[in-house]
Amino acid sequence: MKKQVAAAVACVLGLGHAAFSAYWALGGTGLLDTIGGSLEEWGRRREPALIAALWVIVVLKVVVAAAAPVLQSRRLPAWTRGRVPRILSWIAAVFLVLYGGLLTTGGLLIESGVLASAADADQRALAWHAYFWDPWFLLWGMAFALSLWWSRAESPDVVERSAQARDPR
Repeated sequence: MKKQVAAAVACVLGLGHAAFSAYWALGGTGLLDTIGGSLEEWGRRREPALIAALWVIVVLKVVVAAAAPVLQSRRLPAWTRGRVPRILSWIAAVFLVLYGGLLTTGGLLIESGVLASAADADQRALAWHAYFWDPWFLLWGMAFALSLWWSRAESPDVVERSAQARDPR
């Protein structure tokens, strides 16, 4: 049960992140100022390269978000829970945890005054990253990693190796 909850949380967090990216790719400007820097500027100018990159990011976020519940499903073919999807999922989960964790830590150190920000830094964007955007990545990655960890003994490869160990014919 806990692995399904973790997978559902990971999926919702990932789809939420994807929704913001899709909104900005479609031309929305709400909360764009919380991103800051060149990305905000390019987003407001609707730079084609940024829009294309946003759509790639949307697809990646949706795929990673969907992977969490897919890996828990017993209604889908076994290959969807096999070794390759699980390895790719672990890579994604670790990336999300490291990316979100490092950026959240750095942002909180800047916000607390332990580290100095650049003189021309966008303080609003720094705060939004420290308290919202980056922790969101961290939580998504943690939920995804937990769902993978809690379901590790049920993956088809583990079940098959376990059966072979009991019957060495």
